[in-house]
Amino acid sequence: MLVAAPSRPPALRIGSVLVDPPILQAPMAGFTNYAFRQIVRQFGGVGLQATEMISAKGFLAIEGRHELPDRLWGVIDEPRPLAVQIWDNDPATLAAVGARLAHEFGVSVVDINFGCPVRQVTVEAHSGSYLLRFPDRVGAIVERVVRACAPTPVTAKIRLGCTRDTITAVEIAQVVEGAGAAALTVHGRTAQDFFKGSADWERISSLKEHLKRIPLIGNGDLDSPGKVVEAFRRYRVDGVMIARASLAKPWLFRQAQAALAGEPVPPDLSLAEERELLLHHYRLVAQRFGDEKGTILMRKFACCYAQGRAGAREFRSHVARVAAPSEFHHVVETYFPREVSRRPADSLTSEFFRPAERDARLQTRCATKYQPSGR
Repeated sequence: MLVAAPSRPPALRIGSVLVDPPILQAPMAGFTNYAFRQIVRQFGGVGLQATEMISAKGFLAIEGRHELPDRLWGVIDEPRPLAVQIWDNDPATLAAVGARLAHEFGVSVVDINFGCPVRQVTVEAHSGSYLLRFPDRVGAIVERVVRACAPTPVTAKIRLGCTRDTITAVEIAQVVEGAGAAALTVHGRTAQDFFKGSADWERISSLKEHLKRIPLIGNGDLDSPGKVVEAFRRYRVDGVMIARASLAKPWLFRQAQAALAGEPVPPDLSLAEERELLLHHYRLVAQRFGDEKGTILMRKFACCYAQGRAGAREFRSHVARVAAPSEFHHVVETYFPREVSRRPADSLTSEFFRPAERDARLQTRCATKYQPSGR
């Protein structure tokens, strides 16, 4: 399939970090752990990946026990570029954690979350999108973290405002840039919206004229290669960030990259291939957390698979209750949707899921076949 593309967007630069293609993977709490990032990386097409967001206070609290947050699993050794997102409302706390990530962990980008709308972060911790009503506080945070992390670039992720009646994105964008941030990502909803309605890309685009030197990255509702192409064609953005849609289709980045390059877009995986990917994902999680905890953690990931397919709802109802490896494998074997007539496996994906080669590929972070094509 071909998707008509505008002229190929140039690579994005976040400080000294080259993001090519200018397609970013969003940080998503509870989902974008090392296992998920490995899978996305194997398919290719992503210019910058990000961890789950990390509580700066939580990081410092367990530091004395010589432990690291589970959300930093894999960060030290995995390929770069890699961003780590942190959240809190205290400039000193965020600066201390940002400095460790930049100088000890060697991450490529430190991102500060000003967009999370969940109650635990906003109402209870006065962080995330709660801070959008306090531009001066946002500026103080960004400035302190930038100084602590230098020369590692610091970025910010925001929403349009707290509510539709209090859109503060312009002021926040100017404050973020003035405080020394290297890029700004904007989700096109307010905190009050959560994920209801549609992302407002016109408002995202309107922020470009208020930024003098840093790139603008748009986020929200990018669930197909065509929408990624449309974002670059219609709106004044330097990059795009794909979030929830990639949980069901981690190959979406590769499809979007191909569409932007005017190349044939690789088809979606067949159900048989999705099933093998799900089992691969499960093995990665179980290897890290053990069979019992890994199985429980895998429930939420498994519910993302086969979305929109006949039988997916029944599969989710069963897999959401599994508690042991035997139960997980039984549910996948019994309830995972199957195609009535299987199409031939696409060459981009089929080799990855051949049983004889599958485990060997687990040992390779970035198989050559899944490297993004050159610009």
